[in-house]
Order: sequence, then C-alpha cells, then structure tokens
Amino acid sequence: MSLIDLSHDFETSVLERVLAKGRSTGAGFSEIFIEDKRAMGAGLDDGKVEAVSNARSSGAGIRVINGETTGFAYTSDLTEKGLMAAAEAAAAAASSGDGGTHTVSLQALTRQQVNNIRIAPTSVPKARKVELLTIANDVARGIDNSIVQVSASYGDSERRILVVNSDGVFATDEQVRTNFRITVVANGDTGMQTGFDSLGYTIGFELFDEESIEELAQRAARQAVTKLKARPAPSGAMPVVIKCGSGGVLFHEACGHGLEADLVARGASVYANRVGEQVASPLVTLVDDGTMTREWGAIGIDDEGHKAQRNVLIENGILTDYMWDHIRSRQEGRAPSGNGRRQSYEHLPMVRMTNTFVMNGTENPDDIVRATEKGVYVAKLGGGSVNTATGDFVFGMTEAYLIENGEITEPLREGNLIGNGPQVLADIDLLGNDFAMGNPGTCGKDGQGVPVGDGQPTLRVKSMTIGGTAA
Repeated sequence: MSLIDLSHDFETSVLERVLAKGRSTGAGFSEIFIEDKRAMGAGLDDGKVEAVSNARSSGAGIRVINGETTGFAYTSDLTEKGLMAAAEAAAAAASSGDGGTHTVSLQALTRQQVNNIRIAPTSVPKARKVELLTIANDVARGIDNSIVQVSASYGDSERRILVVNSDGVFATDEQVRTNFRITVVANGDTGMQTGFDSLGYTIGFELFDEESIEELAQRAARQAVTKLKARPAPSGAMPVVIKCGSGGVLFHEACGHGLEADLVARGASVYANRVGEQVASPLVTLVDDGTMTREWGAIGIDDEGHKAQRNVLIENGILTDYMWDHIRSRQEGRAPSGNGRRQSYEHLPMVRMTNTFVMNGTENPDDIVRATEKGVYVAKLGGGSVNTATGDFVFGMTEAYLIENGEITEPLREGNLIGNGPQVLADIDLLGNDFAMGNPGTCGKDGQGVPVGDGQPTLRVKSMTIGGTAA
C-alpha cells in the first residue's frame, strides 16, 4: 500500500483551523506533526528464514506550548475531526484561558532533497531480499569450520512527515532507509567468539549494487575466527589507537549528548556554560551534520520542520555551539539547528544528534601505529554508557589488538575502554587523514530511539584505561 502524499492530501485550510484550535485557550505556539511510515524486515537464524514482517503506522501528534507548559496529544485518526479533537486535548493541557482567536498563514517550504532513491525497496520482490540472507549465511559458514551460528537481518523503511506550526512552518520530508546486519559465532578452545558487521544508508535497494553482502559476511566471520586465538586484554592506562570509523560512537556518547541544549539547560552536561573555552585537543573539530548525503542520520528536515544543517560544535578544540530544538532555541533567542527529533508521531521532539563526527587530521594512519611503542589498537567498539554530567564512560571493545614496537600484533579478547569524555578529547595527540563513517546506529534517549550516524579518522589517545583481565 502506498504511503500518503502528505504535501497534497491535507488541505491548508484544515491545518490552519487545527493550529488555531491549539491556540484557542491562549497558547503562544501550536504544531501538527503528521507521519506515515511503513517498514519491512526479514531475519535468518541457523540457516532458516524465521521472520518476514511488514508494519505500517500513521498518525498525528499535536503540541501546544503556553509559556513553560507543553500540552501534547496524538491520534491515529487523520480526519479533520480527529485532528481537532487532539488539538483540543493538547490545548486544554497547556491552557491559560485567554480564549483569543489566532490566525496562521502557512507557506510551503521548498523541500530540501538530501538523498536520491534509485531503486525503491517496495519495488523489489521479498524473495530477492530473503536471498541476500541466504547468501550471507553460506559465505560466512564457508570461511571456517569453527563457525557454528550465523544470524542475519534485512530491513527497509519509508517515512513521510509533514510539520506545520503557528509560526507559519509548512514542511515535508520523505526518508528511505535500507540496512543489513550479520552476526557470526565461532567455537574453539577459548569458547565462543562473536563477529558482527552491518550496512545501512538512507538510500534504496541500490545499496546492494554498491556494497557486497559477501564481503560483509566474510568480515564478520573472520572477526569471530580471529578472536578464537585472542589473548586476554591487558589492564591499566596506556595509549589507544582507534581505527577510522569504528570510534565515532565514543564521541557520540562521550561528548555528543553533552552538547545537546536540553541537557545543558538542565545542568546535566559537563559542557554547560563553556562556549568559547578549550574543551579538546586543538586537533579536534567535531561536527553534527544532518545533510550528509546517504548517511544513516541524514534528514531533509528535523521533526519540527526545520531544515537539517551542518553544525560545527567544536572547532580546533574550542567549544563553539550546542545543538538546538525549537523550545531551547526560542528560550535563548536564537535559530534552531535542525536537531529537534522524535521517534514517531506518538512522541514529543527533543534535541538529538544526526550524523556526528570528528573531522580529518593530517597523519598517515600507519604512522600513528608506528609511533605507538606499546598500546591497544581498537578496530571496533561495541556498546557503552556515559554520565553526561561528568563525562565518565565505559565502552566495550568488540575487536582489538595489541600494539608492540609500533606494530599491530595479537588479537585481544573483549575488554572495556574506561575514561572521561573531556579528558579523552584533550588527550588526542595524533589524528589521521583517513576519515570514515561507522556502522548505522540507533540512539536511545528518554525512551526514544532515532537513527544516527557517527565517524572519525584513525586517532590516538595518549592514555586511556583498559579494563582487561590480563595481569
């Protein structure tokens, strides 16, 4: 079933009446967020396709802001009656009772095209999508006899949104995402070891003309097999070299969240009130960019109707700005930065990252390793946690190697990277020229998840704590 053409299926006069209803009790701002989304997924485990799913959801969220009070209601009824009922409920929640009449004139925003879709996923037979899972399974199992389990998943989605508000915003966007993930388990004398890899872009099924599922499966399988020979990770403070693309998640978690204006306003960020200060090594320039074509966090507009943009957060080590949504930017008398995002029409928007990354340096990545007498080379980071108020974090290393005499040597069993975000930023002493984005991700915050990307060039942190088990 085709998605709703949101730019044409809702009469402007209807939307204006709904916005007016939202402000009818005296609120200064009202907003309609309409979403129509479909998703398809397929999974394989132990050589069998276990699930082929299709999902469809559509609805509207109505937000009304009166001073410091926000009223919010959502509905799956997209008729004028349903929208008016939701607007009335949101208005009542934010009511101040002046009963005034408010007129809004909506002018359509020229759509900002971030991605071009060449092959719509809906045009591809499900059998072809399932075939990709089988190919990945066969390739991974063929790498080594130690492979005992392969799990793979395929997914694609299409999301259309319409945002209108009482400031006159009228904006639409269409977001298509396609992804593939594979997990491989190998069994040996050291027990079971896992390899993982994934692909994901805001493009269509042409992803599989441009990227090789066979190579993806091989990488995941070899990672698992290599870890069978791994020695325990060392423990203690030492230099850490992080491979290009693999460490972006560290910067996303360890400093990116701390640069979101809502956390700054709540005093829950170690970066509060530090604009203009040196917060990182002069080598570091940190950017959040929702306009990055193809990348997982790319959007035409944010979920408040503002155009996505490129925001420099840290430049040459100096904190230059935060990320902003409608509420926080309005409070500070400045423009939004295109970072107001929400999981769905059932959720309120909040400040969120898009594609967050450290820009290129000048060093050859091989020279960075050669300059490290003894340390750890992290080829892939796993999940982690961070305290944004202090910057303290812990991240898992899912693929890492020892560095000895300036060479990458033995693989290491999984351990942890332990540190403090501001300290790590300050301790980056070598930055490579091989920038790459990492795997597609989903960022969780206050119970909501949104797609994000992250990346960085190969870099060295002169000292980090390794939480390993070796004496």
